[in-house]
Amino acid sequence: MQAQAFDLVVIGGGPAGICGANTAGIFGRRVALVEKLREVGGAGINTGTIPSKTLRETALALSGMRSRKLFGVDLSLRREATVADFMRHQANVAAHERRHREEQMRSYKVETFHGAATFVDANTVRVAPDTLLRGEKILIATGSSPMRPSEFPFEHSRVHDSDEILEIGALPKRLAVVGAGVIGAEYACTFAALGVEVHLIDGRDSLLAFLDREISENIQRAMTAAGVHFIWKEKVTRCDAPRTGDVTLTLTSGAALAVSDVLVAAGRQSNTADLNLAAAGLTPGKRGLIKVDAQCRTEVPHIFAAGDVIGAPALAATGMEQARMAMCIACEVDYKDVVAPILPTGIYTIPEASMAGETEDSLKAKGVAYVVGRARYMDNPRGQIVGDESGLLKLIFARDDMRLLGVHVVGEQATELLHIGLVAMMSGSGAELFNRTCFNYPTLGDLYKYATYEAILKRDGVVADEDESGVHRVIPPPVG
Repeated sequence: MQAQAFDLVVIGGGPAGICGANTAGIFGRRVALVEKLREVGGAGINTGTIPSKTLRETALALSGMRSRKLFGVDLSLRREATVADFMRHQANVAAHERRHREEQMRSYKVETFHGAATFVDANTVRVAPDTLLRGEKILIATGSSPMRPSEFPFEHSRVHDSDEILEIGALPKRLAVVGAGVIGAEYACTFAALGVEVHLIDGRDSLLAFLDREISENIQRAMTAAGVHFIWKEKVTRCDAPRTGDVTLTLTSGAALAVSDVLVAAGRQSNTADLNLAAAGLTPGKRGLIKVDAQCRTEVPHIFAAGDVIGAPALAATGMEQARMAMCIACEVDYKDVVAPILPTGIYTIPEASMAGETEDSLKAKGVAYVVGRARYMDNPRGQIVGDESGLLKLIFARDDMRLLGVHVVGEQATELLHIGLVAMMSGSGAELFNRTCFNYPTLGDLYKYATYEAILKRDGVVADEDESGVHRVIPPPVG
C-alpha cells in the first residue's frame, strides 16, 4: 500500500492539533490531520473546555442567581428543568466553534482523515482501516481522557466521568463530586447553581491549593454559601450502584453517603495507549505522558507533541501555544521559538478566578521581598453594577522596584480582567505603568489603579497591611 506524503502529519484534532495544523498550513506546508472521532474539536470543543464553560453561563442565567441578587427577580427553573433545557446553548456554541475551526483548516488546505491512528514507523501513520500517511514531521496532539478508578462502576447510568456528565438525562437530586480539582470544583458550582444538592469529596484538606491562598479561600466561602458541602480528608473506597434507588459511597472513615448521581473527577491520562509509540521510537511515561523538551520536541527529533498529551499545565490555551511554537520550529520559521514564560490559569468556578505569576507563598519560599495591593469589587462602581460583593483583584509587586510579579483575580470576568496584569508582567512593567494609565470609568479595569495605589502606600508605610491572621500592622518605610 502506497503512503500519501505530507510535510506534516498531525495526530489529534483538538485545540492543539488544529492550531498546529493551521500554523503549518499558513506557512505553505502540506498538512494531514488525523482525528479518531467523527468530528474534530477534541475535549476543548466537544466535551470539556467550551461545553463546560457554556453550561456554567447557562446555569447562571437560567437559575436566576444574578437576577435574584440584582433585581429581586427569581427566574429559576427549579425542579421542572431537565438537562435538555439548558444544554441547547452549549450545543450551539460548540457547533459554531467546530464549524469555524473546520473552515479555517479548509482555507489553509489541511486534509482531514477520520479514524484511529497508529505508528507504522517514525514517519508513517496508519489511519484505520487502510490509509497510510507519511510525514516529514509529526505532531502528536491526542489530548487526554478522564481517569476511571476501579472502585466506580462507570457502566451504570448514574455514575459519570467528566466527559459523560454533559450527556446526563435529568438533573440529579443529590450529586456527589469525587475530586476537588479544577474540573470537580467547576462542575460542583454549576450544579449547585441549578439547585442540586452537591457533596464535594477529596482526600486533601483545601480547595485548589495551587492558587494564591486568599483566592482559593474566597472561592470556598462562595461555594459553601451556594450550598456545596465539602467532605475533606476522605476518599471513596466503594461505590454501590443498584439498578434502582440511591448510589451509596463508602468513605475511608467508614461513613456512607447516599446520592442520586456520582461525578468522578479523578484526574486525566494521556491518549497514547493505542498509538503504538514504540514503532516510532517513543516511550510514554506515567499516565501515558510524552516527554518533550522546551520546544515540544520528543526524543525523536522530527516528532513533536503538544497539549494535554505532554502534561501540565494541560490547558487549551497553553496547548494551542505549544503547538504554534512547535510548528514554527518544525517549519523553520522564526515567528516563535519559545512558549510564553508566564502562562495564565483560568478557573470557571462560581465565582470564577484567574491567576498568573507568583503567589505569596511562592515568593516567601524564594525569599523575595514583596508588597501586596488589593482592590475589591464592592468599592468599584462596575463591581456594584454587576452585583459582585466579594470580588477581588490582588497584585503582588517586588518591593525593591515595584515590578508586577503576580496577579490574582476572583469574581465576575476574572479570566478577562487578568490579561491586563499578564501583559504588564510580560513587558516587565508594574506600578509605574498602572499609575500612569487612565482606565475607562466605570470598569473593572480601574481596579488595577487602586490596587497599585494601595501597594505604593504600603511600601512607603503610609497605610497598614495585615498578616495571615488578619491582624493589621504598620509597615515601616523601606531603608534608603
